[in-house]
Amino acid sequence: MNNNQLINNKKKIMLNTKDMTVGSGKARPLMGPGNTEVRINSITLDQTPYDSEAWNVNLHVETQPVEGEFEGFFRNKDNESKGRYEGQIGRVRMGPFPYKDTTLPSGREISRDQEILKGMIFLGEVLGKRDELDSIEADTIEVFITECNTLFSNSNFFNACLASREWENKEGYINNDLYLPKLSRNGIPMEALDTENSRLINFDPALHVKVLVKKNETNGQVTSEKPVVNAGSSDFEL
Repeated sequence: MNNNQLINNKKKIMLNTKDMTVGSGKARPLMGPGNTEVRINSITLDQTPYDSEAWNVNLHVETQPVEGEFEGFFRNKDNESKGRYEGQIGRVRMGPFPYKDTTLPSGREISRDQEILKGMIFLGEVLGKRDELDSIEADTIEVFITECNTLFSNSNFFNACLASREWENKEGYINNDLYLPKLSRNGIPMEALDTENSRLINFDPALHVKVLVKKNETNGQVTSEKPVVNAGSSDFEL
């Protein structure tokens, strides 16, 4: 066997830059969009900066530990003795749109709190904690999510499809606003590991990444669209 045959018989290594930072070969401490295994570190209910009546449920998640040369963010920036995350981390919105009370043109009323509860049911079923979820009673959705944070934090790993809306920070870097794609008859954005007959959505960049479009590039101005509030059907309605 000649040298050329030896080279051709070697396993081909695919090169990829999506998880690297500029100037190093290290994986980024922040996760990007795609199909991945994650666990929940905490859950928060956060008001949007552009509408005081629109709220996001954010899953603060972490990937499986990253092998090789990797340095995750500190678990507590004010107390470095708590160590670093072993995997990439990210903040993932429970859906593509914030939750808000609204009335559709058809006259159908959409309840913010009821839609959030549907999202928590879905999450509870994925994590196998539906019974514990059903035992929670709260006067307000804020208190309910606080209880869900206690229940679901430090969860087991599960499969997720993470979509993204790109945005540019003040330094000119492109970041990912991660969210779970809409659940539909065609697939689901989360499911337990080793699920038989998987229905997990297969990540497609063309469908699941809203690329930042820079307009008026001749004068250096960037025009970005205001995030859309969900005024349609439920994110968790099959």
